[in-house]
Amino acid sequence: MISLDGFFEGLNRELDWHNVDDEFHEFADRQLGTVDTLLFGRVTYQMMANYWPVAIISDPVIASKMNGLPKLVFSRTLKTVEWNNSRLSKGELVEEVSNLKKQPGKDIALLGSATLLSALMEANLVDEHRIMIVPIILGSGNPLFKKMERRHRLQLLRTTAYKSGNVLLVYKPTT
Repeated sequence: MISLDGFFEGLNRELDWHNVDDEFHEFADRQLGTVDTLLFGRVTYQMMANYWPVAIISDPVIASKMNGLPKLVFSRTLKTVEWNNSRLSKGELVEEVSNLKKQPGKDIALLGSATLLSALMEANLVDEHRIMIVPIILGSGNPLFKKMERRHRLQLLRTTAYKSGNVLLVYKPTT
């Protein structure tokens, strides 16, 4: 999810502006059904690991999937990862993701983790962008796309508008 002005979180990492309703939960459920590995950087991992294990009461369907899916966490500072089915990687991001993509299975999803996203885009390892635009302008925050060294052209594959005002944009990189 990003704001109309391109931020995936506020300046203080707040996400209280996310537009989450029944339609969004249906989208999230479908999307997680296409995934067999989640990728995270340290900050996003820590936020998710603090939220999803306790969300099993308030959001059992999504929480069950988030807690059950294998998670690969890239961090140079974490010593351990405790969230269910998590594995810590201190290896080379591009090499490890490239090898992971060669394995059979479902999609690999990167949630948040803008620094990882930029590095994977620069290495041409992103096959598709699924960006949910929330109808809000934050004015400042943490941009989803940062530290990009070059332009990245994208081809629009599909859009979906939701009653909440959220709009899903699905793009693939072009060469």
